[in-house]
Amino acid sequence: MRFNQWLENIAVYEAGKPIEEVVRKFGIKEEDIIKLASNENPYGSSPKVIESIKQNSTKASVYPDDSMLDLKNALATKMNISVENLIIGAGSDQIIEFCLAAKINPQSKILIARTTFAMYEIYAKHFGTEVIKTPSHQHNLQEFLQYYHQYKPDVIFLCAPNNPIGECLDSADIVDFIAQINNDTLVVIDGAYQEFAAHKDVKKKIEPNTLIQSFSNVLYLGTFSKAYGLGGMRVGYGISSQEIIQALYKVRPPFNITTLSLVAAIAALQDHAFALQGIENNFKQMRHYEEFAQEMDIEFIPSYTNFITFVLKEPHDSTLICEYLLQKGVIIRNLKSYGMNAVRITIGTQEQNLKVLRLLRDIFEARG
Repeated sequence: MRFNQWLENIAVYEAGKPIEEVVRKFGIKEEDIIKLASNENPYGSSPKVIESIKQNSTKASVYPDDSMLDLKNALATKMNISVENLIIGAGSDQIIEFCLAAKINPQSKILIARTTFAMYEIYAKHFGTEVIKTPSHQHNLQEFLQYYHQYKPDVIFLCAPNNPIGECLDSADIVDFIAQINNDTLVVIDGAYQEFAAHKDVKKKIEPNTLIQSFSNVLYLGTFSKAYGLGGMRVGYGISSQEIIQALYKVRPPFNITTLSLVAAIAALQDHAFALQGIENNFKQMRHYEEFAQEMDIEFIPSYTNFITFVLKEPHDSTLICEYLLQKGVIIRNLKSYGMNAVRITIGTQEQNLKVLRLLRDIFEARG
């Protein structure tokens, strides 16, 4: 069977290994496995979310409210925007797909950092679009400007903070950058980890309402998967001008969010204290990884997220380290596919982190 020729150049997205696979492969009990590969919230979901799902469980057979007005109203109040500036997706990555479907074609180009969220490239290639990458692994806005003028992309992605390495642009620098971009170029600001960045450093905090008031060509992405602990419910959102939102609705399928996902997201927004406690714990626990890296002379990228990236040097190899930990029931993320000898570790609970650091110490002390 023949398929679109550009599918030949698309690498399948590699999600973090599921716990079930480790159980099958190594015979380790599920309760003994620590999964720190997918940046899920180690503290789970708010009790209010769990209770809301229970109370609405009988609605699982009913299609959701396709207007999603209750969730939109809650988000609009929180973000100080209009509901007309919002679109809801099955995770923020679905909205990435929407914006590319609305904007690009095989003659288009998109511009991204060398190392960033893989789905920007994968979705772009679905449409046969050329992907331009800056030379630096981290976001370098001078490189972005140079490549913008050289290649004239239709869409630019800025991941702030950046997944999978954790660095984050200052919000003022993002604003200065957008001001130099033509209004017909869509600038997507991926704020999946913004709750963490804004808590750690106010200079990183992005105000979506201010952005869309100042610029008509910006789309901001947010998610409930990280700080709010709803990775399994798949709820994301986009904030933009009414013109852009209306265009995205033309490619959105009906009922793209489940009934239970909607009620879970609304409940999560109502428990800010739960999300804040998780964020504070995240950075307290991250300090242990930073101290370990400094002690062992391991390069790490200062992180504004719920994960930390260790950049390794010989004789240490990211693939071997990930495999060793996997055999011990610990799942972390290998960044070798991004051209980096590096590992990304989600910040877990104190108990999880102590075990992971103990195993990492064994590795680094044994190999010197």
